[in-house]
This record gives sequence, C-alpha cells and structure tokens, in this order.
Amino acid sequence: MNTLKEVTIGSSAKVVKLHGEGAVKRRIMDMGITKGVEVYVRKVAPLGDPIEVTVRGYELSIRKDDAAMIEVE
Repeated sequence: MNTLKEVTIGSSAKVVKLHGEGAVKRRIMDMGITKGVEVYVRKVAPLGDPIEVTVRGYELSIRKDDAAMIEVE
C-alpha cells in the first residue's frame, strides 16, 4: 500500500482510498481529497512536516500523519 506520505516531491498520485475514522476522515474529505482525485506533491517542509500538495487547483498543507491515511497509486 502506497500512501501520500511516501510520494516524492514533484510527483503526482491518484487517491485510491481514505483510511481513518470519523472526524479525521471527514476533515480530509472537506479539504477536497476524495477518491479518484489527482494530488501533486509540491514540496515538503525542512523537517518533513507538513507536506504541501496541489489538489483541485489549490495549494494545501497536510500533516504527515494525515497523509499516511491517504492511499494512492
């Protein structure tokens, strides 16, 4: 299983499944990250957290813990 946390800088990935429960999953979906959407990893902070991605035409910063719950291909 590949997760968004493992995608390299400058690469794109397609969301396959969201893991997590309740409010955490809902928050990820509210940010626009849903099944089938294309996510481009723009950059990673110097200490590795957060990760900046482009999704649905806007930039989004997401924590590594949340990115680990997003399965991609």
